[in-house]
Amino acid sequence: MMAGEGFKALADPTRRRILELLRAGDMTAGELAEHFDISKPSLSHHLATLRNAGLVTDERHGQNIVYSLNTTVMQDLVGWFMGFADDPEDRQ
Repeated sequence: MMAGEGFKALADPTRRRILELLRAGDMTAGELAEHFDISKPSLSHHLATLRNAGLVTDERHGQNIVYSLNTTVMQDLVGWFMGFADDPEDRQ
């Protein structure tokens, strides 16, 4: 995962809200849709962007696709971002 893709995915408030919802646990697309007033294709686009950035994973369970938060990638993004708080002298 490249940091740019992750930050691009996080730039949208709908995608940030999806991640907040997934913090509580895995959800299907239908369960997520209940929290938004957007079309299903639009929600699918947001989920695909999050999946492509590695921020969520998906797994088919019968007819449903269950989405989960990928905390490893989130930790990588936060770590990359927090690197800017480090003293530049420490990196040499």
